[in-house]
Parts: sequence; C-alpha cells; structure tokens
Amino acid sequence: MLKNILSVVLIGFSVAATLTCADNFDQRNKQTIVVAHRGASAYLPEHTLESKALAYGMRPDYIEQDLVLSKDDHLIVMHDIYLDSVTNVANVFPQRARDDGHFYTIDFTLSELKQLQVSEPFIDSEDGLQAKYPERFPIWKSSFKLSTFEEELELIQGLNRSLGYDIGIYPEIKKPYFHHWEGKDIASIALQSLKKYGYTDRDHKVFFQCFDAEELQRVKFELMPSMGMDLSLVQLIAATDWGEKLVEVNGEIEKYNYDWMLQQGGLRKIATYADGIGPWYPMLMEVTDGQPRANSVVRRAHRRQLEVHPYTFRADTGKVPEEFESFEDFLHFAVYQLRIDGLFTDHPDRAVNYLSRGHRDR
Repeated sequence: MLKNILSVVLIGFSVAATLTCADNFDQRNKQTIVVAHRGASAYLPEHTLESKALAYGMRPDYIEQDLVLSKDDHLIVMHDIYLDSVTNVANVFPQRARDDGHFYTIDFTLSELKQLQVSEPFIDSEDGLQAKYPERFPIWKSSFKLSTFEEELELIQGLNRSLGYDIGIYPEIKKPYFHHWEGKDIASIALQSLKKYGYTDRDHKVFFQCFDAEELQRVKFELMPSMGMDLSLVQLIAATDWGEKLVEVNGEIEKYNYDWMLQQGGLRKIATYADGIGPWYPMLMEVTDGQPRANSVVRRAHRRQLEVHPYTFRADTGKVPEEFESFEDFLHFAVYQLRIDGLFTDHPDRAVNYLSRGHRDR
C-alpha cells in the first residue's frame, strides 16, 4: 500500500518538477552535474527505493548507490558496513552484534536483512535515539526496507524507459579492505552486476567510485580488462583521521594516509588510473578574513584532465558553511568560483532548480 501511495505522490512531484525546471533542462549548465547523494536523502530515509524514486522525479544527472555485501554475497545499498544507525537490527537480532558492539551487514543473509525496518540516520544518546538531521523525515515513521543493487538498477532503468530520461548511476564500493579481510571481493561482484545490467563502457552514464586507491587501481588495470569493461572511475578523497581505510603495517592496524592525494604529484598519480576525484568540499577552498576563495586543487586537477565532484552539499540548518548567506550562494560559489564539474547533494531538487535558471556557462 505504501508503495502505491508513494507512486501517486511521486508522479505528482515529477509533474511539478517538470513544470518548474524541465523547460530549462536542456539549457542547464551541462558542465556541472548533479548527483543525488544517497537519493533524495534530505526528504526520505537514505538509500531506500522510495528515496531513489523521489530523487529520480527531481531529475538529477546521476543517483548514487553505496554498496556493501551481505553474508550470501548480495550487494546491499547502504552507506556503512554497520546496520546500527539506520535499522532496528538491535531489536530484531539482539544477539548478533560483534565484540565491538556493531551489527555488520556482512553477518546477515539477504533474507534476514529484509526483515529489518529502515529509518532516518539516528544517534544513540543519553536521551534515547535522536535523529541525526532533526528537520528531516521523522525516525521510525512509515515503513522502509533495505534494497539490493539489482533492485535499484531495475528501478532506475525502468524509469528511464517509462519516462524517457537518461539518469545515470554513481555506485561506490564501501571499504574493500574490510571485505577482503572477510574473504569477499566486493569490487569484482559489483562489476559483474554492472555488466549484467549493461553498464560496460563509457557510452553508459555510470561513474564507479571508491576511497581505496589501491583497489581502484586493481579495478582499472586488472578487473575491468578481464571483464571487457571500461567505466569512468572516480577517486574519492577522505581526511586521514576519518579512518576510511585501514591498513596493516608491521603487524599493526593503522589509518591509511590520504595526504598524498592533494600533495605535489598526487593528482598526477591519480590521473594514471582515474577520470575524476571526489574530495570533501572544504579541501577545495580556503577562507581569509571571512571570505571564501578557491585554492589550487580544482585547477591542478583540470590540468590533469580530472573531473572534480565534491561532496556533500546540504541545505539543512547549520549545514551551509557560515561564509554563505544561503544554500544557493554556496552552490554559486562552488560552480562559478571553484569551477567544479559536479556535486553531490542531499537536496537534488534545489541544486537542479538553481542550475536550471539560465545561469551562464563557465
């Protein structure tokens, strides 16, 4: 019943979006692509099919899929290797946490994962569960489920066919090092799934992204050639202290050092195996006396023929950098001063509408 209701709502939303921005869609700044970050995640729980359908109605250029593996090797669309902060796993399977207290997606079969309810991201505080983004869809309301990569690909391809659009996909394999430690090859499985659904070369609208430089090089030079594939690759860039990748050094587990990527020679190295970079947007700017300015990263990346697709642009209260009066001011700075090639946003409708107003090309 929920999906039937949402179908009606989404059709109405799509019509409204068409009236407001479709007339300008072809004239939109084609050089700046909009990526729906985890779907329409500002409005519905991230990475659910409902969130992806709503995002589709907003007509971004691409929709993102974060991928992790289940125990039985199904690609699950979710942001983290843990189930803790977006599902009711602690209530359904209370004895299945590992010693570190986390519930890992890889410890559950698809059948078990489908028993879980999905919510907006939440934080377990002294006052109980609190929404990570208080202004968004309320936690534990309505009914949402985890979905597989195949289910999402079929949704997007089906909508492309029925509506006649050509909205692309932007999958990310999460923490390949962890999957390797668990005896699983998420990169190979993800590429096999993409090939099954016809995403094999650069004629298709797909970017394949990862924070793991060594794994992305393996994709470029080993996996894709062996599968007869040639996709556009994007090297995501993290801050080292986030611990996005862990490595073993002299028998100790350490955080992978990302600093080299933006230092001298780093972008030159990335350009040997990737087509673009996905940095955190503060990595592209500096602030002097309260005034934001572009640093040299985008210029240096473009010199290496690398596209630049920073993350994540959010319009929530407190999430727009204080140097900007509004979300739209922030977008204007990113597009026309940073001169980025694309952006990830939780608010794809607002980014699409901004870029559809006939702003001049760069």
